[in-house]
Amino acid sequence: MTMSISKFTAKVIGDKRQWRQYKARIRALPEDYRAAAEALERYLNYFGRGDGAGAAAMNEDLADLFEQGAANGTPIRDIFGADPVEFVEAFIQNYPEGQWISRERQRFVSAIAHAAGERT
Repeated sequence: MTMSISKFTAKVIGDKRQWRQYKARIRALPEDYRAAAEALERYLNYFGRGDGAGAAAMNEDLADLFEQGAANGTPIRDIFGADPVEFVEAFIQNYPEGQWISRERQRFVSAIAHAAGERT
């Protein structure tokens, strides 16, 4: 079974139109906010971005967060707090569906329960 490029793209990043809108919103941010948003996006791509609709919702919220921060003049450090990793891990927890790490954690928990002879 093969998957077309457009279906693959939709599964990974969601609707292409929404992706382009998100990227345009990020490009329109002031430089510091854009750099922070792109750094967060990069991290999410490695460690937790959902797929399809989950990724689109995450992108919308990410763009909203930085647009509001820029409009209000909120310092970047105030958006992320003292520990940016703690911030992004909390951010990711809002989008558990579609995350490969969530699926792997559940698979791991089930495997250990099965190995321990527990019913799940």
